[in-house]
Amino acid sequence: MTTPRRLLVIALIAFLAALAGVFVGRALVDAPRANETELHAMLHRDLKLSPAQQQRLGPIEAQFKARHEALERAMRAANVRLAQAIEAEHGYGPQVTKAIDETHAVMGELQKETLQHLFAMRGVLDPDQAKMFDKVVVEALTADAR
Repeated sequence: MTTPRRLLVIALIAFLAALAGVFVGRALVDAPRANETELHAMLHRDLKLSPAQQQRLGPIEAQFKARHEALERAMRAANVRLAQAIEAEHGYGPQVTKAIDETHAVMGELQKETLQHLFAMRGVLDPDQAKMFDKVVVEALTADAR
């Protein structure tokens, strides 16, 4: 294989690796979160919230939505940097490692924010509602472990 052709093949592989990184990242961020959706549906549908509880949940939901959207934007940006690092290094080098660490940090922050949101929602519930809520949360977190 000639040098120009070899370089073209390497560039193509690097480009495909970068695209794969972007698509994997998008799948992680943009994939429907059935557990979160299911939990919210249960909360609003099955727990028979009082008007006062629904009113208290409004600001909690709005605050989480804003924070969640900001973290999703941060995740997309981290994925772009990961793709750029893959493209630049053509392997598992220090830039890729740094970009992966950044992606994991954003993922961790999103998980923490989600749990804080769940606990804030739980604080609005009466003891019977909280018991049902806890059951659904545990089932959602352990669904894939079975």
